[in-house]
Parts: sequence; C-alpha cells; structure tokens
Amino acid sequence: MTWSGVFPAVTTKLKADGSFDPVAMAKSLERLIENGVSGLIVLPMLGENASLSQKERDEVLDLSVATVAGRVPLLSGLAAISTTEATFMAKNAQKRGLNGLMTFPSLAYKTDRRETVAWYKTVAAASDLPIMIYNNPIAYKVDVDVPTLEALRDVDTITCIKEETGDIRRVTDLYNAFGDRYAVFCGVDDLILESLSLGVTGWVSGMTNAWPKECVEIFNAGRAGKYDAIRPLYRLMTPAFHLDTDVKLVQYIKLAENIVYGAPAGVRAPRLELEGEELTHVTAVIRKTVEDLAKYQAG
Repeated sequence: MTWSGVFPAVTTKLKADGSFDPVAMAKSLERLIENGVSGLIVLPMLGENASLSQKERDEVLDLSVATVAGRVPLLSGLAAISTTEATFMAKNAQKRGLNGLMTFPSLAYKTDRRETVAWYKTVAAASDLPIMIYNNPIAYKVDVDVPTLEALRDVDTITCIKEETGDIRRVTDLYNAFGDRYAVFCGVDDLILESLSLGVTGWVSGMTNAWPKECVEIFNAGRAGKYDAIRPLYRLMTPAFHLDTDVKLVQYIKLAENIVYGAPAGVRAPRLELEGEELTHVTAVIRKTVEDLAKYQAG
C-alpha cells in the first residue's frame, strides 16, 4: 500500500428500485481509474455503508475487486456498531481481496479514549490489512487525537489518518507529534490545497466522483508546490467542494455525478432525494461549476 494521491470515497450506485447497480458501479470505478486516481475506497459513509445489508456489501466488494483487478489499491470502509461486527468486517474484507481498510469509530456509542484505543487495536488484530483511521469528530463525536494515536503507535497495521476535524492546525500537530509514523490524508474537499501546503500525502475526496480529472490535477499541482498555477482551478471548484462537508453530501455528490456524467442519483432510505429550494440551490452550484470549468479549460 502506497499512501499517496487521490483516493475517492466512491458512491454506491443504485437502480431506480433501490437495489445495487453493478453495471453503473463498474463504470464509475473505471472512470475514476482512467482519470488518474491513486486508490479507491468503496463502502465509505458516502457509499451508504450503514444502509446496506451485509449481502449487498459483499456484492459491492466482490464487484469492486473484480473491476479494479489490482490496478490501484482498493480499500473498504469499515463502519460497525459492535466490536464483534467490526472484526467480522475486517476478516471479510481480507478474505474478499481488499488491500486495506478505512475504519470508523463505533457508530453506536461515543467511546472515550481508552475505549477508542481498544476498538482500533481489536479491529487491527482481526486481519493483516493496513488501516486508515477515519477521524471525523464533527460527525461521529469521537476525536482520534494525538494522545489516542500515541497509544496506537505500536500497532503496525494502523498506518494512515484521514484528518477531518476541520481544524487545519491538526495536520501540523500530527507531524510534530509523529513525524512520518502515520501518513496523513486530507478528508474534506474544501481544505485540500491548504492541507497539501502543510505536507499531507493524500486526499480522501467526495467530489472526485464527479470531477476526477480536475481533482487529480489540483492534487498533483499542490503536491508539486505549484500553488499560483492551480489556485484559480481550486477557487473555481470550491463552491462544489463545500457540498462535500454537508450532512447531505451523499445526495449532493450523487446529484453532481448525475449532472456531470449521467450516473444514477438514487439514494437509500432514510435518505431522500432532494426537492424544492434545496434541489434548486445544489443544482445551480453544480451547473455553474460545469459552466465555469468549460470556460477555464477553453483558456
């Protein structure tokens, strides 16, 4: 596993009747690889992991492994309520040929630091797969902070942090505390250029599902320090990137995929498709991004 580059958190494509759409899913994975992403993460929360049955999750994993065929690293989101369920998911992902895990804290309970450490140690012991810790205390109320990571330092398979506190200072705090012990990925779209300036090596991105070529271009330019050159594109994309930070990011990003390249926009209940003023606003943001990109690319 090379922890570097753009790793889109891939949406799970659904048919009109709400069932898994393997054809649309395979097409989206191919499109992402063709546009230069460095890795893929299926069954993230953006992939509606918690709304799928285990049978459906297995279908997503098997289809993804077969489609990707080793061309880029393929990770699975691991989102569970109990430790027993989490260990099963880790073993299942390894058995099915995944290359790594993006592991959430427990979804059912706000663990304290001791419990959080025990959770991640138990999941790590369940398989040989490398683990990216998903740290999003805004959504999940558990902060895998510097002292927590210090307690996990000796767990060799915990190798990467998806940093999504929203506090850009955390990136420097992690490097000051751990050097290169953990790879640090930016976990929100509208902080990627700022995070690259502080040394992150990767990006778990939502809007890359809609605009993979442009997101890879932003990442590569920022990683190379070409900030002046890429800043106009980043500013152009930022209104759409803001949609990645909303509680309805699944609906917003699937709508962007639908408008940009015709992917199905359906979501699994309890999520509902957008309507009214919200639909009008989000559609306007996406369509303006499409129009502005056309002008940008035309020179």
